[in-house]
Order: sequence, then structure tokens, then C-alpha cells
Amino acid sequence: MKVIKIDKCLLPALQYADYTKTCKEKMMKKFSIVLVLLCLSVMMISGAGTKEQSSPQKKVTLNVMMSFPRFTEEMEAYIAQFEAKMLKEKGIEVVVELEMPSSDQYRNILQTRLSSNDAPDLFTLHATADLPTYVEAGYVADLSSEPLAAKLYPDVRTSVSIGDSVYAVPFESTVWGYLYNKDIFEACNLKAPDTLDEMEEVVSVLKAHGYTPFELAFQEQWVPQLMTALLLGGKVSGELPDWVDRMYADQGSYKEVQDIFEMIKLIMDNGTPRAMETGSEQGAADFANGKAAMFVQGTWSAESILSVNPNIRIGVGALPVNNNENCTRVNLATTTSLAVYSGTAQREMAMEFANYILDDNDSSALYESLKFNPVATCNNFDQYDWAKDASEYVAAGRAYMDLVLPQAVTNEQGKLLQSLYVKQVTVDQFISIMDQTFKAANRARAQ
Repeated sequence: MKVIKIDKCLLPALQYADYTKTCKEKMMKKFSIVLVLLCLSVMMISGAGTKEQSSPQKKVTLNVMMSFPRFTEEMEAYIAQFEAKMLKEKGIEVVVELEMPSSDQYRNILQTRLSSNDAPDLFTLHATADLPTYVEAGYVADLSSEPLAAKLYPDVRTSVSIGDSVYAVPFESTVWGYLYNKDIFEACNLKAPDTLDEMEEVVSVLKAHGYTPFELAFQEQWVPQLMTALLLGGKVSGELPDWVDRMYADQGSYKEVQDIFEMIKLIMDNGTPRAMETGSEQGAADFANGKAAMFVQGTWSAESILSVNPNIRIGVGALPVNNNENCTRVNLATTTSLAVYSGTAQREMAMEFANYILDDNDSSALYESLKFNPVATCNNFDQYDWAKDASEYVAAGRAYMDLVLPQAVTNEQGKLLQSLYVKQVTVDQFISIMDQTFKAANRARAQ
């Protein structure tokens, strides 16, 4: 047996061979362990990489400002669907910041933000009253090439277009007049009147049966302004088709439409008390509870009314101006619409959101929940009874398109109607002030 010296230790050759074999086995075992650990590390790194790849490619924030706080819950739910859709289909984490100022403050807030380079990425506006001005100012992006444009019904598309270009997504395409309680009317054997004389008879019969004819909610100036909107629309469309053009040319006067005040007086003299203390929401609740038979309010208030009394049967009638049935018409209008700010830094995602408002799969449920009329081919849901009533006027040719009046004129009408109700101004003073207001608006527009 050969002895091999290892350092100071002498081992027989056989023992050394066994030792080296043992060392090699231990080394192989250690190598295997290291190899396994290395593989595990690679797998962990790979897994982390997979997780990283499945996370959003980027994050986008959209600021959206809308003017109907009564629909905050519905819009928040729809926005959540949009955010989920973008994350799933495009791998983009979208955060939509929704702002809902009060209706009375909305326009001033929007104007301030637009003029101070702090504009929201998308915002609502009134298609008839605001769109021409905002397009002219360059605030609104052209949506004509977007998929949503091809889906719009022709008449609705016209209402959100300037020339041949589409500039907004319509939310509310409304046909409206005044609302009436069908159960009360049937109990009194009444139908919607076509003339002023017939309306006076309706008022008389309602009072004889113990009903208050009209709900008055004048706390917010835009509500009484609905009376002038309907009555001027009917009068101008039925008898004075050139009146608006002449007013813009400083060649017309409110004296020409003075007969609208007969209907206004009838409403104010036969309405619920404490009108100046009653807001639109309270007015809707009172009407829902049967405190009045009629309410000069649009179908957009249906949500509030039905939330108070789901069983109420609502009808829509055309408000008579005089005894000329040709002037008794409903309003056909596209009102609240969504525009994309032309200078948005998130143009691509803003367009995605605009198109999602008319999504083929999801938009019908949205519009139905908002109690809005269908505006596009992708909207497929049953209309409500009041919408069917209003559509009968349209089919009979008894509708008018929203009059395009300066915003200052519209606002002043509402304020003066409040003053007229509390007897702070007379009809003659109303006429004089409105003529001056229209001329001032013309001068401001010319500058």
C-alpha cells in the first residue's frame, strides 16, 4: 500500500482514493444545488418579467367635465366600464377624473378654464346655444372622421354639426313641451289643449276638481326660462319665421311676440305657492307626488320624477301661445352634448372616450339609464310613454328646432321672468330690457 503525503498527514493510497471519490461526490452535489438555485433564480426573474409585461404599458389621465350632476352615479359607472375596457383591450391604465359642477355654475367655470389654458380634455356643452361659438373660437375638435359620426341619426347629426363637420357627441336629443299627469287629466276627462282658450278651460276644470294646475319652481332662473323657450319657439315658427334674424340685425322687437305673456300669466296665476323658494329637484318631487297637474319642464327631469314616484304616468303636451294651433309646438332639440377639447394633450384617448359614449355594446344601457332618447343606430332600447307622446307632435309637423339666441339673452329672460313673478318688473319693462339686451349681445358679438 502506497502512502501519499498530504501536508503532514500520511494516508494509505486506498484511503486517499476513497477520500477523493468522496470529495468529488460532494463537489457534484454542491454543483447540482448551485445549478438548481440558478434555475430557480432564472425562473423567478422570468416570472417577474412576465408580470411586468402584463402590467399596463402606460397610464393616461383624462379630465372630463359634465353639466348634469343628477347623473353622476350613472356616468361614474360608465366611466368605470371604459377604464376596464382600455386596460383589457389596450393595456392602458386610464384614470378619468370626472367633475360635475352645478348647472348654474357650469358655464362660467368652463369659460374660465378654456380661457386660462386649463381646459378639460372633454366637456359638455349645449349643442344649439354653445357649439357655434365654441367652434368659432377653436375650442372644439372635429369628430367627423371618428366612428361615432357615422352612427348618428341624420337629424341628430345635423344638430351637432357646423357645416359638414361633426363637433360633438349628443347625449340629450330631446322632444319636449310641458309635462302633465295623465292620471289627473283622465280623472278630469281632459286632453292636452291645442289653443290658449282650451288651456284656460283645462285650468278651470282642474281647479274645479281641486287640483293645482301648474307646478312652479322658479328658484333657478333656467326653469322659468323654459316658458319663453317654448312660447317663443312656437310663436316664431308658427307666425314670425324671420324674427330671430331681424333681432340679430337690430330690426326686431319683443313687442312682436307680446302674446307669449298671456300664457305666462296664466301659468303664474295658477301655480303652486312659494315658487321662488322651490328648486327644480323639489319641483320634480312635488309634481311626482301629484301636487300639480302640469309642470313646464323637459323630459330630462323624468329621472327625478320617477325616482320619487315610479308609478306616475307622464304625458307631454305642446304649450299653446295663442289660438293659432300652428304655434302650438313641441321643441325638437339636441341639448347636452360632449365635445373634445381641440388642444388636449391626450387626444387619442379623448377620442376613445368620445367614441365609447356611442359604443355598439354598452351605449344603449347608458342612454336608457339616463332616460334619454336614442340618438344613433347603436342605441337599441324601448322609449318611454312621454317620448312617444312627443313624437306624435313631430310626426304631425308640430315641432320646432331650438331657437339660436345669444346666451346673454337666454339668461336675461330667465332672470326677468323671476322678477315678473314677484312683480318687480312689468311686461312693458320686460320687453324694453330684452330689446336692449339683444342689441348689447349683438354689439359684443361684433367686437
